[in-house]
Amino acid sequence: MTVSASSTSSAPIESTFARNQSSDLSNSPPPRPNRPKPNHLKLTYDIVMIIAISIDLLLIGIDAILMSGFSRDAAQWLTLSEALNWYQSNIHDSLRTAGGFFTLFLIVELLLRWAIAIKEKVYYRWFFFPFVHWYEVLGCFPQLRALRLFRAVIIGRRLYQLGYQVLPQPWINRINFYIDLLLEELSDRVILTTIQTFRQQLTDPKMHKSFIESTIARNRNEIEAAVLSLLRKELAPKLQALTESSGGGTIIATEMGNAIKEGLANTPELRRYLRMIPIAGSLIESQLQHVGHNIGENVVYALNERLLDAERLDALMVAIASGVAQIDTDNSALDTLISSIIADSLNEFEAQIKVQQWKHQDMLRL
Repeated sequence: MTVSASSTSSAPIESTFARNQSSDLSNSPPPRPNRPKPNHLKLTYDIVMIIAISIDLLLIGIDAILMSGFSRDAAQWLTLSEALNWYQSNIHDSLRTAGGFFTLFLIVELLLRWAIAIKEKVYYRWFFFPFVHWYEVLGCFPQLRALRLFRAVIIGRRLYQLGYQVLPQPWINRINFYIDLLLEELSDRVILTTIQTFRQQLTDPKMHKSFIESTIARNRNEIEAAVLSLLRKELAPKLQALTESSGGGTIIATEMGNAIKEGLANTPELRRYLRMIPIAGSLIESQLQHVGHNIGENVVYALNERLLDAERLDALMVAIASGVAQIDTDNSALDTLISSIIADSLNEFEAQIKVQQWKHQDMLRL
């Protein structure tokens, strides 16, 4: 009794603990996706490099703007020509010298990373490094310093994948939106051009005939399977219904019996010979017509049971489908049908491509 009482008293405590634990788990934030553990030294180096490259590109952009003719005209209009001339005579050369030292630093840094990649066998061949990092190699040239932006972008993407918020999330969403917009517009133009080229090729009779022949030749098995499926689904049940004692089978059997009965009634020789028999001639004639009617019905039922047997009917369907699949492509009606199907398909596909999906996104609702 004591054991049962203790177990009974401990049950509410365990249930309360379980509820508290489940509530703590439900209130806890969802686990973050597994990310590779960053190398802190490499991470620090990437952060330093992205800051240095950003500063370098910022100074290059400011210098290019201040050394342009537009800045000179704007300075004259704002009466700041003396300040602009002081910058061009005193600061410009210093910035160019600093940019030259930074370019040398990038060259040395690139060579060191190349050597490290060779030592650690990062790539399959030692000379793959400059091809993989082509934007860094070209960015070392003063005329192509804008390509250094690629490295800053790649470093920022790597930091973002490691879970560091390099840019505000609204900026990232808008950048992704415009990238998707650009890719969608480019892909749409390529697809629409391809459709127009394909249409022009189909205007050639030889090309059109060759396309139809090759399409049917490649899909004869599929055509046969589709036709056989339709015959089994639509035609076979209707033919098998003829063997039933009700419905279409009764109608055909009755009509066949009536036809034989009318044939006997419209045979003058038979009627003349039967009427030569006294008293029983007319009775024999009516019974003979009734027997003929029954014979017609029984013949129809017997033929239906033999000719519309499930195995024979399926073999007939297979033979019909095989014959349809071997259709001759030199057929004007077939050519018109396939041409219409191709034209309708291209029109529908083109209409779907012309729908600009990016216009329906919330990013445009400013």
